[in-house]
Order: sequence, then structure tokens, then C-alpha cells
Amino acid sequence: MGKRILQQRAGRGSPTFRSPSHIRVAPAKYPSLEEVRSSELLEGYVKELVHDPGRWTPLAHIVLENGVEFYTVAVEGISVGSKIYLGEKAPPLLGSIKPLKTIPEGTKICNIELLPGDGGKIARTAGSYAVVIGRSGDKVIVQLPSGVLKEILGECRATIGVPAGAGRTEKPLLKAGASYHKWKVKARKWPRVRGVAMNPVSHKFGGGSHQSPSHPSTVSRTAPPGRKVGHIAARRTGRRKR
Repeated sequence: MGKRILQQRAGRGSPTFRSPSHIRVAPAKYPSLEEVRSSELLEGYVKELVHDPGRWTPLAHIVLENGVEFYTVAVEGISVGSKIYLGEKAPPLLGSIKPLKTIPEGTKICNIELLPGDGGKIARTAGSYAVVIGRSGDKVIVQLPSGVLKEILGECRATIGVPAGAGRTEKPLLKAGASYHKWKVKARKWPRVRGVAMNPVSHKFGGGSHQSPSHPSTVSRTAPPGRKVGHIAARRTGRRKR
């Protein structure tokens, strides 16, 4: 009888695979629309810049003049004590949080909402940013970090600037211990052994005279847990033909 494969162990929810969410500082999102709807312009300041374990971008603890406090992605160039403006009439300065419809074209932005009030979903990692390209009716055309153009409602909010922490990937890890600490604060098992390197009893791809699945690795979405490895419900595999 074989062993439980890695996917089955992860699904059980043991401490090895559980997300260490208890060490997180706070969610990085804008205040709700109900908290800031009463004013078209609110002024605040950066109370502190904090490191959030497992997040590769620092957080800015912002306090508004109406007493609302929230954490958001810190942008390059702001510091403790910097003024932050929020609202439609906020000036287009570094760190200002404005609806997309009021942001000038060509501006670099980050932490963009997909729906008004969701707190920010796009371009939140260190060094990534989007650019306002143009407008189409009540929507704004934004070039995402991937280069894709996307239309987003003009009421959605975004922060002017580039998320701090860029260049993190340029520093080499050099040793396995550095990678261990890197992934320990994330919800990811490390190190992760390849299935083809295992014995036949340990994985569906294990064994054989050489490291190979030895049979098609695409499986159905409804496959049982012991078989659901490889390319699950893949639309296509292999090299793309031109």
C-alpha cells in the first residue's frame, strides 16, 4: 500500500502546511467607502512604516484627520510623517489615494481596486506598477504590470507611486538556509521533492529506469486525490506550435 502523496497531506491541514497567518501585521487595504464617503478630500500622515512577515513590500500605517487608521502598501519616496491625501480632490502627489477617473494619464499607480471598495487587488508587490493609459466612458484603461490593457471602473481607487522594496530578487540567496527562512513565513512547504524523484509507492510519477512520469500527466478535474497530480484539467500542454 502506497503513502499519502503531498497533495493529500496538504489537504489535511496539518501545521506543516498551515498558513502562519497569526504573524501578519494587518490587511493592506483602503478604508471602506462608508468611512471616507463624507468628504471628497481627507488629509492624513504616515504614522509608521512596518515590515509584514511573508509580505515582500513594507506597509504604511496611515492615520486620517477623521480618526480612521489603516495599513496600505508603502510606495517609494514616502517616510514617517509624510502627508497622505485621500479622495477625488486629492492632489496627484506621491502616495495620494484617488479614484482612477481623477488620475492624470501616464501616471504610475499601484494597489488598484477591481471593484469600488474592495481595498486594492492589482500591482501590490515590490517594484510592480500600472500606468493610466486613457479613458473609455465611465471606465479607465490601465496597463497592468504584465503589459495587458484592462478597463477598470473609474470609481475604483489607486495609489500614486511604485510599491517600495524593488530589487529584492536581485540579491542572491546563496544558501539553503536563506531560502528556508524565506518560505517559512509563507504558506508553502519547502523543500518540495519532485514526484519523479520518488519511489513508486510514494507518487504516481515515481520509479522507473529514469526520471519521467512515463504516461500522460494530464488528469481530469474529478480525479480522486491519489491521482490528482500533474496537469490538472489542462487546456493544453507541451510547446506551443506556431
